[in-house]
Amino acid sequence: MLTALDHVILAVDDLESATRDMVGLLGRTPSWRGEHPAMGTANTLFRLDNLYVELLSPVGEGPVAGVLRRRFEEKGEGPFGLAFRTDDAKACREAWLAAGLHPGDASPGLGRDEESGAFREWTNVYLPPGDTRGVLLFAIEHRTPDEVLPPARPFGEEDAAVSGLDHAVVRTSEPEAAIELYGERLGLRLALDREFPQWGSRLLFFRAADATVEVAAQIGSEAEPRAEDELWGLSWRVRDADAAARRMSEAGIDVSEVRDGRKPGTKVFTVHGPTHGVPTLIKQPTPRGVEWGT
Repeated sequence: MLTALDHVILAVDDLESATRDMVGLLGRTPSWRGEHPAMGTANTLFRLDNLYVELLSPVGEGPVAGVLRRRFEEKGEGPFGLAFRTDDAKACREAWLAAGLHPGDASPGLGRDEESGAFREWTNVYLPPGDTRGVLLFAIEHRTPDEVLPPARPFGEEDAAVSGLDHAVVRTSEPEAAIELYGERLGLRLALDREFPQWGSRLLFFRAADATVEVAAQIGSEAEPRAEDELWGLSWRVRDADAAARRMSEAGIDVSEVRDGRKPGTKVFTVHGPTHGVPTLIKQPTPRGVEWGT
């Protein structure tokens, strides 16, 4: 029932500041700046090649604004949730019930772009934290054409701009529970399940169209139990890592040196800040067909 990873949500305290920083990180201008009066929130969206990223901030009083403010008190800013695309929210809900999950009712949503006045409509189906080990996961059926949310336009060199999301990282101490949730119940394809003793990790890659949910578990003596899983970090995709690092550095963003990635043929660098609480990796992917080394 899930056709793609539709968008990632980042909880930010100051929307204007976070928007400026995301423009610098992505090398792109926003696609949408809107608000949800009933929820007490406002957002900025950047539509990329394979999904969009949503910066979400409390600006008034409402149920979601309250959740965000409590999160800032407990954890600060950072990754907030993953939304998966579905073509039929009600059918998705029924499938989740049949899979032993406990989704809420399909609920409609409405957003308005401040600049253009355009409206977007959707239907969401949320899973409770007890089903997801604490990670915010939900399905979204868009009720308006994709064209209503325009692509985030690059400025400067196209190859130096972020083109899409490579993977989102979830930390867990229960990899078997993750396989049951993401693979068996949500129906995502498990593309990799491998231990890497040299890194002290077991990695699970769940494919959602052209993006990956990477679930990472510690192994060996470093492994510690977690009461809940954690949506932890993001890896963004670029065509030219050297050009992207140079662009960001010139914009005043603190980045590491470009280095070879763990997967053969990849090049990566780390963004140290400002990232608003999101551990951030920039990746130039390897050509298709190259396998993970051991």
